[in-house]
Amino acid sequence: MTPSPEDYQSYYTCTLTAVGRDTLGNLVGLTNAHCLIDDQGNKLVGAKVHRDSSPAGTAFAPAPVADSRPDLVTGAIGEVTYVSTPNNLFSGGPKGLDYAVIKLDESRVKATDTVGDVIITSIGAPPAVGTRMCKQGHRTGITCGMRTGTNGIWFTHLIWTDFGDSGSPVVAGTTLVGNAWGGLHSSPIRNIIDEMTTHGGVGTGFHLTT
Repeated sequence: MTPSPEDYQSYYTCTLTAVGRDTLGNLVGLTNAHCLIDDQGNKLVGAKVHRDSSPAGTAFAPAPVADSRPDLVTGAIGEVTYVSTPNNLFSGGPKGLDYAVIKLDESRVKATDTVGDVIITSIGAPPAVGTRMCKQGHRTGITCGMRTGTNGIWFTHLIWTDFGDSGSPVVAGTTLVGNAWGGLHSSPIRNIIDEMTTHGGVGTGFHLTT
């Protein structure tokens, strides 16, 4: 998915964490905040989001970032309504859960519990240290690794990610436990939902649709 090139001079390729509904009945998509912050630090609230028309990759044959293109034939599939504080793990800035909220167009998006090799049937907390988890990303597909610990508001793991995988759902079995944003870190999905609900608006009370 990418912000609309009609609105901005550049676009960013990332992966949806999950699609669900909020308490108002909106169809909502989640991804990473840093995918929707431009080079000047502006949060791209209001940006139109498109489906990436390039094929997804695998760990052994990553999708070339240069091949990523918005599907202009299909048109925008949603609009960004909120961008949280990014992780800022290496920048020294304020630490955030690094998520963004997208109000999806139901005429162009149909929710599914299965993407690639990942099936999501529930939402839960990150599992115990040493537990195997996996992520499904646009760039490198399915990769897995064990949880290694906690770093502040995030949990750490050995799951490989690359550019374009940002926002990938992290699952333990079929339970969504977080969103991956790189550096072998992810944000707990329950914390994200709690913060969205406290903030209010689109995304409040986010829950799975299937």
